[in-house]
Amino acid sequence: MMDELDLLKKDWQKKETELPRLSYEEIYRMTWKRSSSIVKWIFYISLMEFFFWTAINVVFTDAEAWEMIKKMHLYEFTIVMTTLSYIILIFFIYKFYTNYRQISFTDSSRELMKAILKVKRTVTQYVWFNIAIFAISLVTSIYGSLRFGPDGEKLVSAANEAGNEALFWLLIIGMMILFVVVFVTLLWLFYKLLYGLLLSRLRKNYKELEEIDV
Repeated sequence: MMDELDLLKKDWQKKETELPRLSYEEIYRMTWKRSSSIVKWIFYISLMEFFFWTAINVVFTDAEAWEMIKKMHLYEFTIVMTTLSYIILIFFIYKFYTNYRQISFTDSSRELMKAILKVKRTVTQYVWFNIAIFAISLVTSIYGSLRFGPDGEKLVSAANEAGNEALFWLLIIGMMILFVVVFVTLLWLFYKLLYGLLLSRLRKNYKELEEIDV
C-alpha cells in the first residue's frame, strides 16, 4: 500500500514539474496590460462623467434658473464655485491621462506598482472632491432657498411670529444634515460602483506584482 502511495506521489510530482510555469517577464507583461487597460477606462469614464454633468448643467441652468440664483444672493458664489469646479475637474482629467501614459511606458514591476498607487490616490482625491463640492452646493442651495426664497421667507416669518425662531433653525439644521448625509451617501455609493470595481482590479494587480517583486 505504501509503495503504491509513494508511486502516486512521485507521479504527481513529475506531472507538476512538467506543467508550464510563467516567467517573471510573462507575469509582468500580463499585469501591465491589465493595469493599462483599467487606467484607460478610468480616464474614459471621467471624461464621460465630465461631459454628462456639463450637459445637465447647460440644459437645466437657463435664464429663469439664474434669476432665481440671483434672488437667493448666490450668483457670485455659484459663478466662483462653478469656475473652480471646472478648473479642478479638468486638472483631474489631465492627471488621469498622465497616469495612463505613465503606466503605458513603465518597464519594471516596481515602477508599475508606484504608478498603480498613484492612480488609486488620484481616484480617491477625485471622488472626495466631487462629494465635497456636491455637499457644499446642496447646503448653500437649501440655505439660500430658506433665507431668500418666497416659500422660505414665509416659513421664517411664521417661526419669528410664533417665537420659535431658535427651534425652527435647529430643526432646519437637523433636517439639512440628514438630507446632506443621505445624498452624500448615495453619491459615494455611485462612485464606489463606478470606480470601485476598477480599483479592486488594480489592487489585485498590485498584489500580484508584490509577489513577483522579490
